[in-house]
Amino acid sequence: MAGETMLQFVGTGQAYPTKRAPGLRAEDFQEIASRYAAPDGEEQAGRCSQCGVPYCAVHCPLHNHIPDWLRLTAEGRLREAYELSNSTSTMPEICGRICPQDRLCEGNCVIEFSGHGAVTIGAVEKFITDTAWDNGWVEPLVPGPARGQSVGIIGSGPAGLSTAEYLRALGYDVTIYDRHDRAGGLLTYGIPGFKLEKPVVMRRIDRLATAGIIFQQNFEVGRDASLDDLRARHDAVLIATGVYKAREIKAPGVGTDGIVEALDYLIASNRKGFGDAVPAFDSGALNAAGKHVVVIGGGDTAMDCVRTAVRQGAASVKCLYRRDRANMPGSQREVANAEEEGVEFVWLAAPQGFDAGDSVNAVRTSRMRLGAPDSSGRRSPEAEPGSDMTLPATLVIKALGFDAEPLPVLFGAPTLGVTRWGTIRTDSKTMMTNLDGVFAAGDIVRGASLVVWAIRDARDVSERMHAWLKAKATAQRQAA
Repeated sequence: MAGETMLQFVGTGQAYPTKRAPGLRAEDFQEIASRYAAPDGEEQAGRCSQCGVPYCAVHCPLHNHIPDWLRLTAEGRLREAYELSNSTSTMPEICGRICPQDRLCEGNCVIEFSGHGAVTIGAVEKFITDTAWDNGWVEPLVPGPARGQSVGIIGSGPAGLSTAEYLRALGYDVTIYDRHDRAGGLLTYGIPGFKLEKPVVMRRIDRLATAGIIFQQNFEVGRDASLDDLRARHDAVLIATGVYKAREIKAPGVGTDGIVEALDYLIASNRKGFGDAVPAFDSGALNAAGKHVVVIGGGDTAMDCVRTAVRQGAASVKCLYRRDRANMPGSQREVANAEEEGVEFVWLAAPQGFDAGDSVNAVRTSRMRLGAPDSSGRRSPEAEPGSDMTLPATLVIKALGFDAEPLPVLFGAPTLGVTRWGTIRTDSKTMMTNLDGVFAAGDIVRGASLVVWAIRDARDVSERMHAWLKAKATAQRQAA
């Protein structure tokens, strides 16, 4: 049967779910494409070549069993496909929506190299898991036998949520502490609904809460309790805060009104989508309606900002990036979506200063050229002499990436070890910090990265914490 359903890539062309017309999708924050209908999803899964060395799985941080669940999908065995996909990922339908598949699984698909177009892995992953939710195949999280030990997790982003799920299944009492009023971290407040609709995130969180995981919202470590307080309260603690400190631009006028941080802007928009009162949005400070918007940066956060500005009714939207298209860090698919929606990209350009009256009204820029490679191997941008130009701008959004916040200071834990980049220093084998029983995972360790890597880190740190907690329980019994 597998021979009849697979290896169809020669006769069946690559087809992603149909996107809504740019003009229509720019009117709302709904996802821009629905999922496949069953025959189409199964047909696209059947294009997989079932190659002996599955580079798609090799290049997936979770090493998902991609060829196997593609085969099950092609055979119409969708429940089995979902269960196999779910066995290695706590959030397959979320990864299917927001992973940069063009750089990971699909970008390393063998039939992509042969010129036939990659299997649409992310869209199939979304299809089978959404189908599972629709049909009630997503089982409740069942806690393991109670161990009498508790874990405190700081941060409710993908690393924190995934670790909580694994540890609760092992029988630990788990409490998640988060400074926001909703769980989910950047899944909830950082990523716009047109990429990840919020009910998709909320149903995952509800599943964890139903399993007895306790969520302490509006809780700031350092304000409501110190790190040492949490260490005394729990048998082990995980730091999974992510990185939220915005990188700065050094240019004259950078503090002018109308120049805002990307995350402030995106949080305001997402809160408005939830129906919250958002004074900074209603005042116009974090609202692009009617404004000439310039977003500075070339990553996925910049793409989220430009596409949000379009939906808010901006008069014009430009993305300013100091390298060229081939060297930008963001997803090329997101760039294409933004261009379809009317965003103008100004490549090889960098801000030199900002003009203002009562608030910003222009960005002064210089044209750039790519020089010798830097320490990361990417060619360093250099200013072209005499190439200055001015772009009108009544809202400037800085999207240059994120660094770690000073957690030793914020947490009242001056001895907590950090790297020279401010990320938490951990032992590579145990994933424990220099503080006994305090672990760390996700972006706060590796720096700003992908959701799929946060889930992988969660899987790994859960194993390390489980081993450490078992040893601790054994030692306590022997000492009793």
